Amino acid sequence: MTPVGRGAPRVTLYSRPGCHLCDEARLVVEQVCAELGEAYTEVDVDGDAALARRYGEEVPVTFVDGRQHDFWRVDPTRLRAALGGPGASGGA
Repeated sequence: MTPVGRGAPRVTLYSRPGCHLCDEARLVVEQVCAELGEAYTEVDVDGDAALARRYGEEVPVTFVDGRQHDFWRVDPTRLRAALGGPGASGGA
């Protein structure tokens, strides 16, 4: 795990090297977390056999506050809302 940002990470991005969807998701997560002052962590599913079995076909997978939020693509508006950012209307 690689924590990025300040405080305890609220967002976890499960990914793997060489995954173009993971690269796109990382950019969205980085942008939204930086905008809101939130921390995130990234986990390489290939580093753990159980994670590779569980998420291998769905990466990238994002979790917010310990709950699965998205897979394959990360929508910045939904992520912002889940984190209670500007424009959030009652949560995700």
